[in-house]
Amino acid sequence: MEIILKQDIKSLGEKDDIVTVKPGYGRNYLIPQGFGQLATPSAKKVLAENLKQAAFKQDKIKKDAEGIAERLTDVKLSIGAKAGETGKIFGAVNTIMIADALKAKGFDVDRRRITFETEPKMVGEYVANLNLHKEVKVKVSFEVVAE
Repeated sequence: MEIILKQDIKSLGEKDDIVTVKPGYGRNYLIPQGFGQLATPSAKKVLAENLKQAAFKQDKIKKDAEGIAERLTDVKLSIGAKAGETGKIFGAVNTIMIADALKAKGFDVDRRRITFETEPKMVGEYVANLNLHKEVKVKVSFEVVAE
């Protein structure tokens, strides 16, 4: 029995895969739970059209991300934080601060797509990783300065 998966299933496949399963598994588990649907010829045509449209959209998103990544290579940010005499930061520099600094420079990057190589704990130079797309990643250096 062929099933089109509606979501990722760990031991079976990913969303929109057409998999062959035993009839009981498909009829009694996958279809009633909403994890899949029968792979009829009409359902396969709909899936092919949806995949074609999704590929077009993903290609446009990837090109936009590459354009942003190109412009971000030269950007250097300065983040102000309260610090003690030894240079240790009170509180934390977080991804929201990086996203706000990027927005001030004209780049709209979601804070959930920003990670740090090392957590900023002291005044100094650090690197933030921006995951703009699953295939487009860029590193942005920033400096934490005492206010």
